Amino acid sequence: MPNTNSSFWMQGEGNRPDLLCGRSATYTVVNSHFLMLVCSTVVLGGFLRTYLRSSEVTVLIILSVSGFVIGQLAHSSIKVYQIVYPLLRTPSFSLYCYFAPIIIFMAALDVDFYILKNVFWQVLLTGLISFVVSFIIIGYVVLKFNRDFWDLQTSLLFSMTLGMTDPIHSVNSLKTIGISKMYTDIIRGESMIICGFTSICFGVFRSNSLHVAVFTELQIILSLCLDILGSIICGYSCARIIQFILTDLFSNILTSVILCISMVYMTFYIVEFLGMSGMVALVTVGLNLDSLSFKPRIELIITKFLIMFSAVFQQLLYIFFGIVIGCGETKYLNFHAVVFLFILFATVNFVRLLTVVLVSPILMHTSYEYNWKWGIVIAWSGIKGVFSLLLAPDIHNLAEKKIESPQLSSFEKQCNDGILSVEAARILIGASKSYCPIQGKFMSIYDVSTYVRARSWLMKFKNMLTVLEYHKDKAPLFLYGNNKLLLFVHHIVFSEEFEYAGHVITVMYIYPMIIHLWPMARELNVSTLLSVNYYYIFLYIFRSALKIIILKRKYFDQYWNTLDFLIVLLGIVDLFCLYFVKLRPDNLVLIQFTVILGYFRIIRFIPFIKIIIPLLINVVDVQIKKRLRLMYGITKGYVKSQEDTKLLIKHISSQESIYQKLYEILETNKRDAVKELGLIEHEGRDVVIALKTRQAIRSVIAKALKNLTFLWSRGIIDKHEGIEMNKVLLAKIKALNNFPMAIAPPTPDKYLHNIVWLENKDVLIEFFKERAKLAYFDYGDVICREGEMPQGIYLVISGMAILHSLPPTFGIDSSLRSDRGSKTMFTEYCTSGDIIGELSCLLKREIEYTVICETILQACFISLEDLYEGFDVFWPSLEYKIWLKLALGIAYQYFESSLSDEDLDFQKCVAFNLAYVETLSSYNEMTIDNVTMKFVIIVYGSVIDTKTEVPYLAPCILPKTCEQVQGTSDLSKLLVVQAFEPAKNTDSKVMVNTGLRMTQREYNWKRKNEERCFQLSWNRSQS
Repeated sequence: MPNTNSSFWMQGEGNRPDLLCGRSATYTVVNSHFLMLVCSTVVLGGFLRTYLRSSEVTVLIILSVSGFVIGQLAHSSIKVYQIVYPLLRTPSFSLYCYFAPIIIFMAALDVDFYILKNVFWQVLLTGLISFVVSFIIIGYVVLKFNRDFWDLQTSLLFSMTLGMTDPIHSVNSLKTIGISKMYTDIIRGESMIICGFTSICFGVFRSNSLHVAVFTELQIILSLCLDILGSIICGYSCARIIQFILTDLFSNILTSVILCISMVYMTFYIVEFLGMSGMVALVTVGLNLDSLSFKPRIELIITKFLIMFSAVFQQLLYIFFGIVIGCGETKYLNFHAVVFLFILFATVNFVRLLTVVLVSPILMHTSYEYNWKWGIVIAWSGIKGVFSLLLAPDIHNLAEKKIESPQLSSFEKQCNDGILSVEAARILIGASKSYCPIQGKFMSIYDVSTYVRARSWLMKFKNMLTVLEYHKDKAPLFLYGNNKLLLFVHHIVFSEEFEYAGHVITVMYIYPMIIHLWPMARELNVSTLLSVNYYYIFLYIFRSALKIIILKRKYFDQYWNTLDFLIVLLGIVDLFCLYFVKLRPDNLVLIQFTVILGYFRIIRFIPFIKIIIPLLINVVDVQIKKRLRLMYGITKGYVKSQEDTKLLIKHISSQESIYQKLYEILETNKRDAVKELGLIEHEGRDVVIALKTRQAIRSVIAKALKNLTFLWSRGIIDKHEGIEMNKVLLAKIKALNNFPMAIAPPTPDKYLHNIVWLENKDVLIEFFKERAKLAYFDYGDVICREGEMPQGIYLVISGMAILHSLPPTFGIDSSLRSDRGSKTMFTEYCTSGDIIGELSCLLKREIEYTVICETILQACFISLEDLYEGFDVFWPSLEYKIWLKLALGIAYQYFESSLSDEDLDFQKCVAFNLAYVETLSSYNEMTIDNVTMKFVIIVYGSVIDTKTEVPYLAPCILPKTCEQVQGTSDLSKLLVVQAFEPAKNTDSKVMVNTGLRMTQREYNWKRKNEERCFQLSWNRSQS
């Protein structure tokens, strides 16, 4: 056994072996031979991975066997010996520094930090239990069954090495059978905890200059704690630096890749140089980075590079491992060594199984579907060594390719488009990875909330602080009449100086209190402390007396005044006790009571808290706003992902029944999420307004970047100009980081500007502002009921309402509808900015839904009479705009996938006639020109193809084969999306073949003329 004080990781000059592979250890060799071995290994590994794609374990076994053969050939061939000589002379710590950083960083990078944070205690306990069990059992087996009779220290270090789980291959084998990412992250987290702790333990004993015997248990524990803490701090700092580099929008891709890999190694070497654990630091770096930490489109490139380096390093490690074994003396491979290997193999299996049994209660307490089958899978796949890598995938013939959740791509796309913040996207991606692999499980918004673990302690803490906040209670002056003394005292008590004087009194007593608590100093300053105490109590009594004179009974309404009164009482009792001690210095009980009472003087500093409370309330408010902003972003991103998933399922589903079932689940999840959006918006309107504004700005900039890229690629914009414009846009994106967290909501009259069909025109807004009224509803109030005639429209200003209805009729007779027997209730939520009752008011028909307030609700009400007065004044433009807005909403709601390439913004449709609404009454006909009309969508009513007599019911996109339709309902509305973008106010175009023959130019002119005439009459009436 070598000297235990020597290095475990590197060879010193005094303990080098005399022979290497049966030859002199001082052999001089050309280094290029070793480079040939490295290059050959990479090439061989590449060919093997190409032809054996389905079994990475087989590739590693072949490389290990090849290395063993090379090692055996080195005994008999000088040429082969020349090749392997540099490897044999390389210290173990050098190989560790070459290969470990990338591999451990890759393993940590694949772990979802939010999953790990939510199951932190499970991972920590699993890692500690696994480490302790393997440390004890394997160490004991090595001590008892090893014929070399290793000492305790060597046996324990060997047990640590053997107890480490491979953080990559053990998890990779589990991924093929569809196990939840939560379990794979627990295994990876356990492996990284053990690897990190083992590397720290080895680092403690690595220095040649220190003798193990001089360490005490306390020194070792302190050294381990400092190493862990220091490594984590260094790793976190480096992660922030790497993230800053990788998210820099102005950086070059190649430069980012080089800097990323370089920073990994530099972090490792710097931390090791400082005497801490580079492995723990890199684990921290990897956990703090994920796919969203990279600049868009660069994440795939960097990940590919890291995977490539990691795979090459693993190939080199396995072939080097085989060479080292092959170069060993075969005489040591005797019967006892083989038996000992089998004992170790069985022990490692037993330790892993025992570990899983011990941690199963911990895993069962999570909200995931853990059972004994998964326990066996985890136990077997966690076995160390080549055998576990070879057999783990063969046990499970369940391997199948799993389709990545469509929600993940939706979240990443939303993040890249600026709709979703990076933190919200990380949480949603992590939650999807946790829940989606569970069979039959659909991730709901409540699962996401549980995953985030959004606690209400902030609100409770704020409420507690609000209760404790100090408020001045002013007494009315007329109570004192002409009493100048009381008026003077009133002025003193309620002045700012009076409050400051109280704080000064408390500050002045800090130093005497320190002297009082210091026994030696107290004995030297007894008389001085007594005088200061008398002075303090006198000032406090005087201060409280002035307040009581003015406030009388109201004095005790404030908690802080009650505390002041308690301090005065305790101070008076303290003075009496000190006086009686002077009279009875031999009374031991009295002395002890006085000493204890002296320690209670510490409560005199509690009033300091009321100075800090306003600051704490501000801090808590900021955190609450951050939480609300995060939860709103998460919920909004979740709603969008449900819509994207519905579109994808519609395209890939082959059975209508399956699609309908999935659609109902997704629609229910979306509805629940919309409800949560409303509640969040009601709770923090200012935060939501700021977030919506920021997202709108970000979306506009993202669209501008996309258009710039298109124009640049077509050569329309010069390269230099494109670069400058790109810099300007990226700078604006960066400036959004300083966007305010909250924006005060607009006043109720300003909400009329949010009605799109008013087009933010002053003449229209002023018209309805004079007629609109504010309506207030309490929780549970009914705004409108199904079957009632509409009274007007409601623009929701604040609060949330729930809308219940049967499937919408779209103006179709019940005998023609396919769902005429359906009793399924539809539920929607109306929040700030939504309008209730538009369609019913347009049609003057019964309302088809019931709207009930979920919270206190404030709305802007425009009566039906005022609305139709506006129709008369602004005929026909205003009514047409409302129909256009409704038609666009229905089209996007039901046919978003078909219209995804269309930019049908309401303002653009009004200004440029990108889409317009046609009206058909019963038996009127309309000719469809498929050259100029890209889509014709029935949004209300029904029509029939005059050629084939096939009926089409709203909502429906008319097929291209349809050339002419005839209205079959009393009123039918069709949205026509043009196949080209006509210029504003250019050549006339016939809108519809209904006999009205109004051209678009005439329509625009008529609309402008009406608005101009009304503006003139309006100005005259105002003057």
